Amino acid sequence: QVQLVESGGGLVQAGGSLRLSCAASGRTFSSYVMGWFRQAPGKERESVAQISRGGGNRNYADSVKGRFTISRDNAKNTVYLQMNSLKPEDTALYYCVAKVGDADGWHYWGQGTQVTVSS
Repeated sequence: QVQLVESGGGLVQAGGSLRLSCAASGRTFSSYVMGWFRQAPGKERESVAQISRGGGNRNYADSVKGRFTISRDNAKNTVYLQMNSLKPEDTALYYCVAKVGDADGWHYWGQGTQVTVSS
């Protein structure tokens, strides 16, 4: 089992920045592929970014490429999402996720942290 706790959400004006953090406990953090999802009101949950176990491979949704950066610190059991040039359409509940190996689905989810971008 692994527990994921997100932090860093909040209210920011369009064009601003936020950094989300996700602290993981439980099994060895470096054995998990990590990622971020988000869900806006009335919309389906979508994948935002994911990062490989060693951090060398990163993938992003087209909507956030060039603005968001995912990173991880395996020594601190933490994954980050740096969000720059935020837009009102980035407003959502952001979830940290983890999976073992190359499974299709995500095994663990955090409770989420709210990001609200005002215009």
